[in-house]
Amino acid sequence: MRKWIKVAAAVLVVAAVAGCSKEDKNSKGLIGISMPSKTEARWVNDGNSIVDTLQKLGYSTDIQYAQYEVPTQLSQIENLLVKGVKGLIIGPIDGTTMTDVLKQAKAKGIKVISYDRLIRGSKDFDYYATFDNYQTGVLQGQSIVEALGLAQGKGPFNLEIFAGSTDDNNAHVVYAGVMAKLQPYIDSGKLVVRSGQVKLEQVATPNWDGALAQSRMDNILSAFYGNAHLDAVLAMNDQIAGGVVSSLRGVGYGQGGAAMPVVTGQDAEIPSVKAIMRGDQFSTVFKDTRALAQAASNMMDAALQGKPVAVNDTTSYDNGAMVVPTQLLTPVLVEKGSVQKALIDTGYYTADRLQ
Repeated sequence: MRKWIKVAAAVLVVAAVAGCSKEDKNSKGLIGISMPSKTEARWVNDGNSIVDTLQKLGYSTDIQYAQYEVPTQLSQIENLLVKGVKGLIIGPIDGTTMTDVLKQAKAKGIKVISYDRLIRGSKDFDYYATFDNYQTGVLQGQSIVEALGLAQGKGPFNLEIFAGSTDDNNAHVVYAGVMAKLQPYIDSGKLVVRSGQVKLEQVATPNWDGALAQSRMDNILSAFYGNAHLDAVLAMNDQIAGGVVSSLRGVGYGQGGAAMPVVTGQDAEIPSVKAIMRGDQFSTVFKDTRALAQAASNMMDAALQGKPVAVNDTTSYDNGAMVVPTQLLTPVLVEKGSVQKALIDTGYYTADRLQ
């Protein structure tokens, strides 16, 4: 599989470079796109959407995927600078590692947009385009609150928390939203975390890796749930949720009268939507990559054309070096009853893909 991914990425690069030759002499310029990985469907969807929207705006594109390897991403961005890009749209793997390469971009007058994940510790980029990640966490937490009837005084229930990767600023922001909803019930004893693992550094999942989430869930179930039922799992994205669900089913949840816990997610990936439809996962948070790609592309176009750039938040996203002008989009909670309206009626998926 890894070999196939590398070959596919190479084909994309060759195609992008070929597309920047004769027929692109009339384009507005070359935009480089750097995405974290092709192992998650959402990044492939993001990349395809950005390429499509930029090309419709008259730009040629070169897209690179770094397979969650920071040195690879930095090297790919440096290569894009050499190719003479006018702009860069970067979904950073580790938002703290971009300082040197961004200095190079700034010196060349290249416009840079941080995409979905926030670049940290640098003043040498221009804008941030993302979904409201705090609200994403709020939606995930609220999904558990409502499913368990906590607001009506029900409980106590057992809960475990699986967050994202701490090198991704989004994980910190989503966690804050999650805990705004769940911490009061943990404090009151209506939610019991039997593992005792609540702090972000305790519940983080490096690279949002589903296999690591599955291994951690295996260990938690073995150590703390021999005779107890796990009622809810805050899984911060669908990759993590998939690992959690595999672990749960492996010990008998969802079979023989042992009800599946309420399991959350994020990104509305097809395997998780199917899991929601069959009852293995309870919810996910839909972030329409088409809309985010359009927003980032429009921001890049405006910046390069010297026009006003659309932002709606100039106070919230302090990256340690500056407050970054940001365009925030609204996430949508999806449960079984809202799959049709949120994902099919909007044209994001066709019904047959979710069968």
